[in-house]
Amino acid sequence: MELNLIFKTIILFLAGTFILRIAGRKSISQMTMAQTIVMISLGALLVGPIVSKSLIVTILIACLLGLLMIATEYIQMKSDFLENLFSGKSVMVIENGKVNLVKLRKLRMSLDKLEMRLREAGISSIEDLKYATIELDGQLGYELKDEKKPLTKEDFNLMMSEISNMKKSLKYGINPSNLPKNDIFEEVKTNKFEGDDKEPS
Repeated sequence: MELNLIFKTIILFLAGTFILRIAGRKSISQMTMAQTIVMISLGALLVGPIVSKSLIVTILIACLLGLLMIATEYIQMKSDFLENLFSGKSVMVIENGKVNLVKLRKLRMSLDKLEMRLREAGISSIEDLKYATIELDGQLGYELKDEKKPLTKEDFNLMMSEISNMKKSLKYGINPSNLPKNDIFEEVKTNKFEGDDKEPS
């Protein structure tokens, strides 16, 4: 009896590992509703045969659940309607620094909980945000306003390039407003030549 129990446990462990490996590598927080239901069902299902005799039936049902989950994910890739039906869509809760309280209520999320998520993301002010969304896995997605975004290496290199070009312009460029009034080139352009007492006669 004990050897039979050990054998069942090993078989169920290998079968469960194989099914979950095929299903995909996702943590609980990243799972959709359908995936979570399947995983909970698998957990309850795989424990049953340890105290019963239906080992083969249990493995077959577990495989069927795994296939159903894969099929559900596949059809969601093909149809936006079915994706919205099974998984839902990301919900925008902040737009241009303003909180959408109506959408927050639909998510059953309080403003305090939203602010907690923002603090965890290192955001100190809602007004700094251009957009913020609650994703399918419950995580917070956001984009800062342009003036609040941190300086990137690309921005820094562009700024240094512009500064370098300005230095070259100041060094080699000629500003017409700084030219002397009796500019000899201006005399040629206007055909107005000014005499000078010091010129040789």
